[in-house]
Amino acid sequence: MSQNSKKKLHIPTSKAGKILTNLLVTLAVGGAYFYVSLPALNLQSNDFYSFMILLCVVYVVSALITSGFKGQKEAVSAKEQVREYFRFIKQQCLPVGVLLLLLMAVALVGQVISMPIFRAGAYRDLLAVEDGEFAQDIGQISFSEIPTLDRNSADYLGDRQMGTLSDMVSQFEYSYDSTQINYQGRPVRVAPIAYADLVKWFTNRGSGLPAYVIVDMVTQEAKVVRLPEGEGMKYSFSEPLNRNIMRHLRFQYPTFMLSTPQFEIDEEGQPWWIAPRVVKTIGLFGGTDIQGAVLVNAVTGESQYYEEVPNWVDHVYDANLIMEQYDYYGMYHNGFINSIFGQRDVTHTTEGYNYIAIGDDVYMYTGVTSVTSDQSNIGFILSNQRTKETHFYSVAGATEASAQASAMSQVQQMRYVATFPLLLHIADQTT
Repeated sequence: MSQNSKKKLHIPTSKAGKILTNLLVTLAVGGAYFYVSLPALNLQSNDFYSFMILLCVVYVVSALITSGFKGQKEAVSAKEQVREYFRFIKQQCLPVGVLLLLLMAVALVGQVISMPIFRAGAYRDLLAVEDGEFAQDIGQISFSEIPTLDRNSADYLGDRQMGTLSDMVSQFEYSYDSTQINYQGRPVRVAPIAYADLVKWFTNRGSGLPAYVIVDMVTQEAKVVRLPEGEGMKYSFSEPLNRNIMRHLRFQYPTFMLSTPQFEIDEEGQPWWIAPRVVKTIGLFGGTDIQGAVLVNAVTGESQYYEEVPNWVDHVYDANLIMEQYDYYGMYHNGFINSIFGQRDVTHTTEGYNYIAIGDDVYMYTGVTSVTSDQSNIGFILSNQRTKETHFYSVAGATEASAQASAMSQVQQMRYVATFPLLLHIADQTT
């Protein structure tokens, strides 16, 4: 092999140059990963550890390459190459290895101290539950005021309404991302429209999404609400780049853990995205809860974090989170040991949930049953989705699934399929 060939194979950069190259490569890969995956820069986020491990691995691989991993002389024995690589790892990758081990240790310790076996009381206290009287707390409702649509039916009506807009239907489509709210005293579902495809986004991105859809849950009336000219929604899930609502939030609040933003409108019809802030309250990873929310104007992108959200906001606490917290309450009400052995007074929520509009708020409800029974409820809970105020109502009866099966048996010749039941107060009865 000629001298010139050897020089081409050897990488004659300085140690500082190699480190700088490794850092730049790591920064480039990490930046691309961050832009796509949007991990929260927070020790309580699992995604943060994945992100940091990726950075460490990229740095080590880059360092191996810049230190001659592919450019060793043929005369050097394999044994000597191995020694050289270990020497390199000790000199340049030791800080990265220490950081990686430290992160793994923090994650392991954090996982252990977050386990319910050590913190059963803290998990039980995640949700404060008070007893209530349904007939007193919930006013009677006439049949003309009963919401008759479930989410799928409302989305179907919203999608059909898009077909009436000849000037929009070829450019936009219904998003199927509706949220149930109280709007001007009525239970409705609201949903943004979306770009029909990437080409439609490119040609319409300057003006944004020009409308959203409202479906009245009682009258079944669906309408498309057009925004004023020049005030289209420029921040949404259908934006692929910086104006994507998740990416917009991450860049503004890099350390916040946020749950999926929900689309809402205020009493004036202004569109907003509501992004609840997720916190871990037990150990490092346990006790998932909500601490306020970030409100983003869907038109301008202006945002503000509120620990106490405005009263017009309806959706802060997700129904599944409330059910999870009640399950902890019912499971550990008498301690961790009792949840496994004896199981005295151990309860949990049933499958499924629905909503009730009370005053200016939306309440989630679901049944509660004993762990030893799968056919009957001992009661149900109502939980305010804005404040998490929760009441338990002791009403023995069939589970929601049993009620659905009973309803379908009455009209089995029609082959109807029952949706999840609505909880109502009719003639002084919980119905």
